[in-house]
Amino acid sequence: MAASTTTPFPGSFIVDADSHWCEQPDWFTKIAPAKYKDRVPRVEEVDGERMWVFDGNVVGRYGAGGVIARDGSKEEADIALFQWGPEMIHVGAWDPQVRLEVLDESGIDAQVIFPSTIGLGGQDLGLGDDDTLRRVTVEIYNDRMAEVQEQSGNRLLPMPVMPAWNIDYCVAEAKRCAAQGARGINMTSDPNDLGSPDLASREWDPFWATCAELKLPVHFHIGASVTGMDMYSKYAWASHHPNTALALGGTLLFIGNARVVSNCIASGMFDRHPDLKVVSVESGVGWIPFILEALEYEIEENAPKQFAEMGKSPAEYFASNMYATFWFENNRNKLPDLIDAVGEDCILFETDFPHPTCMYPSPLQTVAPKMATLSETTQKKILGENARKLYRL
Repeated sequence: MAASTTTPFPGSFIVDADSHWCEQPDWFTKIAPAKYKDRVPRVEEVDGERMWVFDGNVVGRYGAGGVIARDGSKEEADIALFQWGPEMIHVGAWDPQVRLEVLDESGIDAQVIFPSTIGLGGQDLGLGDDDTLRRVTVEIYNDRMAEVQEQSGNRLLPMPVMPAWNIDYCVAEAKRCAAQGARGINMTSDPNDLGSPDLASREWDPFWATCAELKLPVHFHIGASVTGMDMYSKYAWASHHPNTALALGGTLLFIGNARVVSNCIASGMFDRHPDLKVVSVESGVGWIPFILEALEYEIEENAPKQFAEMGKSPAEYFASNMYATFWFENNRNKLPDLIDAVGEDCILFETDFPHPTCMYPSPLQTVAPKMATLSETTQKKILGENARKLYRL
């Protein structure tokens, strides 16, 4: 349990359903088997910039990955993300023991954790030509995450990433991670970027069946694919200031997960796997009622045959199979109406530590005025009880 005694929610179990690691440059090289140390992801300087290099191929830009400094201050995003080195980021951004101290200071009992600069859905670990090396690298990452979870007493819940370029590998890795105690999996929204069928294909049914059977909720973080991040880079018009472009990209990444939610519902996966749970991570909740209503209207109008085959309405599928995360929204003091429209059982609380939009250093104090508009029962569900049930805490 968290050690904080200053929480505005005494007696509540608090779960932060979205936070991030800021990967250190040697994360893979220091734990890889000797035969792979020279090939796993590492940070090298390429044309004057620090880049992730995987088996000799440049796969992405390396940055500090967060905006919280060593002293706890919060830096301007453009500076922190693109100018900081790993020595400038808060130690709790990458060190599990210090992360637990951050939780205690914040009054948080447990925290779900996602990557940063290796791809929000781990998608960059699927880039490359050597099938064995890619698979070993995913396993190295997931083994380390399982170790962190166990050593934290299940307070830190890093979501394992999947070898999304191969469906059979995903089934096997989900089973392996479940055996290690994983409480969910982190999936790219576009495995077709890596060579697999897209997620609407029934070829993925064995994977959905495995996740449902093993009670592993499938997490789709905003920007969790090569396609998603390519869209992010194009959201802002080029003439904008870099800070404004970052704000526009962040805003529209939220709405980008409307694509994920809509595709999941329209795919029929929940009819075939009614126990499957999906989480839309770091996406907010305000757009959900409109998208569900629009999706129902559009399918009924434009795909009447497929509409007739649906077992539920989009809103009913969301209520029975999906979750979204909440942290900054207040909807102009109409939060109760928004929560009622989305469903109080389908919303999880998040802080996004240590990313640019994170609530730090006092996340619970920050959200308290918003939560005060809700009943105590609803508050407890959103702040932790929904997550306690979902993650079997």
